[in-house]
Amino acid sequence: MPAPKKTTRRSLLVTSAVLSSLALAAPAAVAAPKPSGSPSASPSATPPASMSTVGGARLGKPGTQVNLASGVPVLPKDLSARSWIVADAESGDVLAAHNAHWRLAPASTLKMLFADTLLPRFPRDTKHKVVPSDLAGIGSGSSMVGIKEDETYTVHDLWLGVFLQSGNDAVHVLSAMNKGVENTVKDMNEHAEELQALDTHVVSPDGYDAEGQVSSAYDLTLIARSGMQKKDFREYASTVTAKFPGETKKGKKGKKVRKPFEIRNTNRLLSGDSDVPVYQGIAGVKNGNTTNAGATFTGVAERGGKVLLVTVMNPEKPEHNEVYKETARLFDWGFKAAGKVQPVGELVPPKGAAQASAQPGANPSGEAGGSGDGAGGTAGTGSKPVAGAPAVDGSSGIGTALGITGGVLVLLAGGAFLVNRRWPLPDLVRRRTRP
Repeated sequence: MPAPKKTTRRSLLVTSAVLSSLALAAPAAVAAPKPSGSPSASPSATPPASMSTVGGARLGKPGTQVNLASGVPVLPKDLSARSWIVADAESGDVLAAHNAHWRLAPASTLKMLFADTLLPRFPRDTKHKVVPSDLAGIGSGSSMVGIKEDETYTVHDLWLGVFLQSGNDAVHVLSAMNKGVENTVKDMNEHAEELQALDTHVVSPDGYDAEGQVSSAYDLTLIARSGMQKKDFREYASTVTAKFPGETKKGKKGKKVRKPFEIRNTNRLLSGDSDVPVYQGIAGVKNGNTTNAGATFTGVAERGGKVLLVTVMNPEKPEHNEVYKETARLFDWGFKAAGKVQPVGELVPPKGAAQASAQPGANPSGEAGGSGDGAGGTAGTGSKPVAGAPAVDGSSGIGTALGITGGVLVLLAGGAFLVNRRWPLPDLVRRRTRP
């Protein structure tokens, strides 16, 4: 299936009502077969000869897909990832890809789908007391934020644990609040289908290695794009450090004391590391690493008026933090190539986008697909945003850092409206390099 032709962006200025733009309709999709057997216990060294063509025929071909021409920068030569993709987050154009639909183990990048599915369901100030059954079934060696039985946490606390520490314990507690792991897996698979992330099959909501659990660079990029439509998702994905509630203990005078401890985002392009500087313009989203998946990462960054999404899966180079280094090189290429390179495909919109955009009373703030706000739009005291985002009234400043300025809007006039046929990402404010 050839990639759809670009459509002309049009808007009708009025002063009455404003809606966020969602896609009018999705192009026809070719579903990949449901998984069978282990996704990557003994991963093949080569991608399948035939893969899904969702988003365009070229995205279903093995190998690197890019339209190099005069003025288009050459792709980085030292990429070792099994699969990767570079896409314009706002237009949906796929600028380049490598085995985009190869179904591989996703590791904790699957938590993006978990968050996109469950974030709108629980107000962030909701409190939950953890019982032993909430923490049952967590895989051996899982990443944990440090949740304790018989302690009470807010939903806000739990999401910080999911996004910053990739805590499987936080995922299981939220799943318990959502009627259990089995129900949550069902909800995630249904949401993946709605997003047209048809390479994805969920077995464990936390991304822990499981037989038959797969996704693809294309799907993870779709999922990230959907998540970034939500204000809370953008907030958590961009938070560098936060305070997390500790265990209740008796103080010197026998009084119960519960001291918080600091947690730090494990996304190295956001928080930095000895060999990885903070990436200029980075705004999230999620990393992962397991035995079967290797290192996986999806990131979003803004520079020069462009917002790009990059997903990298399983670099074969053994170097420390290689997944971030390859992602940074692909971001660099994408920002240079944007506006010069002819796309090789597109990120398709969700199936229900047209119906959602046409509903009366849609959110005029530019939030698409629901905000999952709960009790507010800032991270709250104790959370620190990515550098360069100014704090407001003692809060984290995330609400300001990732505030939207409208994005591409659908504007109503006299009952008639024109719809941008893409699914835009709300604008991210300009970012400064961390000092």
